[in-house]
Amino acid sequence: VAGGRGRAPEEEELLLPPHRRFPRDRGGPTPAFSLAGECRGRMEEGKAHSPHEVFAHLEMLEAQARAADVKEEEAKRQAEKLDRLKARVRELTCQRDELQAKVDLQQKGQLGKEGVVSDPAQPSAHAVLEWKIKNVKDMLQVFYLTGISGKLTEQGVCFCISTAYEGTYLDSYYLDLLTKPQVYIFRHSIPTFIPLAQLAKKYLQTDIRRFLSVLSNHLNAYAARRYQADQLQEHFSDQIEGTLQTNSLCNLLVFNYNVSNKSKTFPFNVRLLYGDLCSSVPTKVTVSCTPGYWLGKCHR
Repeated sequence: VAGGRGRAPEEEELLLPPHRRFPRDRGGPTPAFSLAGECRGRMEEGKAHSPHEVFAHLEMLEAQARAADVKEEEAKRQAEKLDRLKARVRELTCQRDELQAKVDLQQKGQLGKEGVVSDPAQPSAHAVLEWKIKNVKDMLQVFYLTGISGKLTEQGVCFCISTAYEGTYLDSYYLDLLTKPQVYIFRHSIPTFIPLAQLAKKYLQTDIRRFLSVLSNHLNAYAARRYQADQLQEHFSDQIEGTLQTNSLCNLLVFNYNVSNKSKTFPFNVRLLYGDLCSSVPTKVTVSCTPGYWLGKCHR
């Protein structure tokens, strides 16, 4: 018949290439893709009850966490490098001003009480005092660039250490130092669990800049760890089981959370340990299944 009309199904199937013909059975051709779909459905049904998918999901989360930690460390290193460069610029500027002041004194000379020109190589006491005051102000400005500011008092200097984490300003702490007869801490608002006494004994009398820098690292790391715990409790309270547990230093964090897979829920316990008290990144992470869960599954 013209146009292929009126042919029997068997004749039309013979006209198809071999790879497109349907396998024949008693009830007619059975599509191969229906069998494959049925097999896949059975495989997916069995897979939903397997714990391997949960562990694979957990490994993926751990990989993402490691990548985020690497990114955070890189950003922190860049920020620290920038702070060091800014501090170096301030120091060089201070040295330049000092040299310029000495050159000016040598060129102009200083008039003594009797109207004679003093030795241009020996600056006057007033010029030296002004230079010292300017040097202290420049040092305070350098500290301000790194989150440390201060002001002169009658007996010493009062420092303010401001903390921040990822662009969010957190708490500020104060440190009042007396400089006569020697430098010592008069009063402060530093938390008791920060090793202030050990840091003061090690650096305060010999290198006050190092003392303030290390103390600032401790305070920023503590504030960042506490901020992370608060954010975790605030934004993931629906996934956290119970109350998030931590200590006063916030270097140990323990909590339980659930991972849901269709109709199944898998409980896990997480323990974060911050071994470096000057860091906001945990040094050890332990993730385990809630005790008794898998044991109960095995007895069913």
